Amino acid sequence: MSSIETEARALLMKRRQALRRSQAFPVSEVALGEEPGPGVDSVRTEIEEIDAALGRIAQGNYGTCVSCGGPLGLQRLRAIPEARYCLGCSGHRPAQD
Repeated sequence: MSSIETEARALLMKRRQALRRSQAFPVSEVALGEEPGPGVDSVRTEIEEIDAALGRIAQGNYGTCVSCGGPLGLQRLRAIPEARYCLGCSGHRPAQD
């Protein structure tokens, strides 16, 4: 496992654990028959993204764009460790000087 994969894995695990702890409160609301708050779906989505990134690390294809197969780039992975797409495929373009 490369150093970026090790770094990303540690960060992703820590974020997933924090999100799951924060999700415990809405779950108790649902148990009481109340509708979950609007943040519950976004938390679930983020946990799914984190789990997918951890899966890519385990499979050995972390850091590769799932669309074009190109590299995501070290800066992108450090900023968004769960990123799936390179800047070109995600629709974001770097600023022109």
